[in-house]
Amino acid sequence: MYDTNAFDTGSLRLFDEVARSGSFTAAAELLGYTQSAVSRRVAALERAAGGPLFERLARGVRLTPAGAALHRHAVAVLDRLERAGEELAAIHGGHGGILRVGSFATANIDLLPGTLKRFLERRTGVELRLTEGLSARLMDLLHAGALDVAVISDYPAGLPGEGARTVPLGEDRLLVALPAGHRLAGEAEVDLRDLAGEPWIEAAPRGQPTLLVAACAAAGFTPRGGPRVAEWSGKFGFVAAGLGVTLVPELAARAVPADLVLKPLRGTTPARKVYAALPESPLPAALELVEMLGEWEVCMTDSPT
Repeated sequence: MYDTNAFDTGSLRLFDEVARSGSFTAAAELLGYTQSAVSRRVAALERAAGGPLFERLARGVRLTPAGAALHRHAVAVLDRLERAGEELAAIHGGHGGILRVGSFATANIDLLPGTLKRFLERRTGVELRLTEGLSARLMDLLHAGALDVAVISDYPAGLPGEGARTVPLGEDRLLVALPAGHRLAGEAEVDLRDLAGEPWIEAAPRGQPTLLVAACAAAGFTPRGGPRVAEWSGKFGFVAAGLGVTLVPELAARAVPADLVLKPLRGTTPARKVYAALPESPLPAALELVEMLGEWEVCMTDSPT
């Protein structure tokens, strides 16, 4: 049985230099060793390998068949270690490696795509892996070490999770989506009280408080329930058909079809807070991405009307 523990990287590098140069003396000069030290290290490798690795010639040495076999493996190992070192340096320098990013669905409509485009233009060596999910699930993945950064919101259940760094990115206000022919479609702003009789299309978890319910309560009425539709595309279809109205996060405004009208709400506007969450020891690339995500408000200064 061979003692493969003897094949440490230092010994493999020395073995490689002897094989390439064909001389113990030349390898010793290249590595800064004495010739006798090189001879002892090679002899130890040969004992571990179970037999000779070099033929001793009048002028230098050459690999035996066993030595040639070990040299192929040594070159592969040393090459992999060199590439590993380069990859680690890139990761710790923020300009390489894999960056695992999670976000909630509406953040993937506008916030993430534009920011990631600018990030990748700056960090061309970084490979992105994206995960979409609810904020609570994203925080679970972050805590489990499966994400490097997560874009989350405090709606509907508050800011989830402990033990992570959270960076406020801003507020995502809610707009009201109306059919193009709605009686209020021409208004600059809409008062929630003017929509007290409308059916509201939403898909909030049952039994949980919602921004819509809170905003309507502040306006003095209880919203009339309408069809419960989970997907945004379905909500838009129901609104376009005149079956109700719905609240749309400003982050999702880009996805609203042309036959709907988005209007800001007059007075106190319901909004959710958006955060970036990081592990306790974040990667440099994650920190840079979060800094860029903090600029998203610049892209949302023009409200759809």
